[in-house]
Amino acid sequence: MNYSCKLPPSVWLGGFFNPQSLLTAIMQQTARKNEWPLDKMCLYCEVLRKYKEEITSAPREGAYINGLYMEGARWDMQAGCIMDSRFKELFPLLPVIYIRAITQDKQDLKNMYECPVYKTRSRGPTYVWTFNLRTKEKASKWILGGVAILLQI
Repeated sequence: MNYSCKLPPSVWLGGFFNPQSLLTAIMQQTARKNEWPLDKMCLYCEVLRKYKEEITSAPREGAYINGLYMEGARWDMQAGCIMDSRFKELFPLLPVIYIRAITQDKQDLKNMYECPVYKTRSRGPTYVWTFNLRTKEKASKWILGGVAILLQI
């Protein structure tokens, strides 16, 4: 049975009442397609060098997501990693992020910051997921700085 549905070119994750459902569905769809166990899956996040307006079609697997903000740092498109915030720039918009499912054994956590994703600025009960973002600094710098991704500000 084919359960596939057509996604828009990029998805506004903050528009979902339950954003975890889309992220879980991406893992379920990949696991079913490849006959992999769901409990051995994880999400792979690639921050693109494009914004929502530049995306014209959905990826073959996974999803492009947009409308995410970063608190405590910013994404540097040239360097392709997290950098210190700019002066007076509190919540910089992230470029489009390509989310797809991979098996946990293929996950590379070297030079990565496990960045928590929250629905709002208030932490705790608004937690959604953790996205691994590339960093040239030690992850502890971003942990101490409270760096997070927000779906809405």
